[in-house]
Amino acid sequence: MNLSARARTLLGVTVGLVVLVSTVPLWDTAGPHDGGSLTRFLLAVAVVLVTCQVCAGLARRFGQPSVVGEMVGGLVLGPSLLGVVWPAATGFLFPPAVTEGLDKVAQLGLVIFVFLLGCELRTDRIERKGVVGAVVVAGMGLPWLAGMGIVAAAGGLFVGSQGSPAGTMMFVGLAMAVTALPVLARILDDLKLRHTSVGVLSISAAAIGDGLLWLVLAFLLAGQSAGGGGLRVLLLGAALVLVTVLCVRPLLLALVRRLGSGQSLTVVLVAGAIGYSVLTESIQLHPVVGAFLFGVAVPRDSLVVERICQQLEGFTLLILLPLFFAGVGLTTSVGLIGTAPITWLVFAGVFVAAVVTKIVGAGGVARLAGMPNGEALRFGILMNCRGVTELVVLSIGYQAGFLNQLGYSVLVLVAVLTTAVTGPLVRWSLRREGKLGSPASPSGPDRRRDHPLVTGAPVQRWDAKKTDL
Repeated sequence: MNLSARARTLLGVTVGLVVLVSTVPLWDTAGPHDGGSLTRFLLAVAVVLVTCQVCAGLARRFGQPSVVGEMVGGLVLGPSLLGVVWPAATGFLFPPAVTEGLDKVAQLGLVIFVFLLGCELRTDRIERKGVVGAVVVAGMGLPWLAGMGIVAAAGGLFVGSQGSPAGTMMFVGLAMAVTALPVLARILDDLKLRHTSVGVLSISAAAIGDGLLWLVLAFLLAGQSAGGGGLRVLLLGAALVLVTVLCVRPLLLALVRRLGSGQSLTVVLVAGAIGYSVLTESIQLHPVVGAFLFGVAVPRDSLVVERICQQLEGFTLLILLPLFFAGVGLTTSVGLIGTAPITWLVFAGVFVAAVVTKIVGAGGVARLAGMPNGEALRFGILMNCRGVTELVVLSIGYQAGFLNQLGYSVLVLVAVLTTAVTGPLVRWSLRREGKLGSPASPSGPDRRRDHPLVTGAPVQRWDAKKTDL
């Protein structure tokens, strides 16, 4: 008797389920055996990966980048949803021993992820650096000032156990100034805007902003060191940067040229990123600062390095980062915001300020530089994409004591929401001008490539003295 493939599959599943159910009584009589934290850890990892992947799929169906769904998946597993609907499941899946293991793996994922951010930082191809610099200053400076003002007005709602009001003000301002380069690049690709004037300017501004972000964060972490240790941290950090530029970068360039095996070079790069993380941790800076510095030192324009980064990125984004999102979700509680009307008012104020200041600051300067109104608006909207980078920064600030759990929860939700609204707002802007779907593909012609902000040509509508921003 010939059975179809579907019938054979159904028969096999049925038999397998019968065998499984028939052996259930044997589990209880097998004697005392406790899988311990390893069993719970492996189960938690499987649940986290599946949940984040399902949420990522749903996000893609709604026109969002996968990372938005993964961030939401992390929140779903925490006290914001699962902890409310099924507290016993949260307690079973994420006991302290399991969360400690997840945190260690997540920290490894962060080290590799931030190392890749450093590798992707390219400032040598940026044209019209004066305009890009002015856009970065305005696009980061205005949200920074707004964040500081909100913390000053909110009193102690944000200040962590080890933080000072001034330190928390500086940190919240920095967190609001973030633009996530990887998520921004994905949104630009989805909308076919990567090679337009808006796309080129936004990628350039986000790249410079990322470098400035980690530099300022290192200073804030150094200032957080107690007992006058801040000066020591700054001196050691400056020495590490000097050694990296004078010694490590030339050695890496020689290694890339000599090592023909991608496997050997992969080990060298990953071990180097981890080693730098250990160094910065030993001088009381966060490990990801060292990983970013080492990534910046990696030579560019190498096909082997590019292939290695692509391989590391795939595993990191698919496996390691969801575990970090789960850790963020376990320490984020929407219920904290809902306990008092003032917290919702503060949350709304932070969200509105985060969006408006980016649009006004970044988009306003782009408009003054000669970019048309619609493109300047889209540029300002794109700068609101905070994504994973802000979650990393917020986690560092929470661990360092800059933020309490309420402030951390507020800013995490703002990061998720501002990232989620970026794509729809850009589509609305394109639709309003009748340009949705009209930008040319990367290989096709695009008249906007001749825009002065892309080519560096003078802006004709402005006086020559006003064009050099």
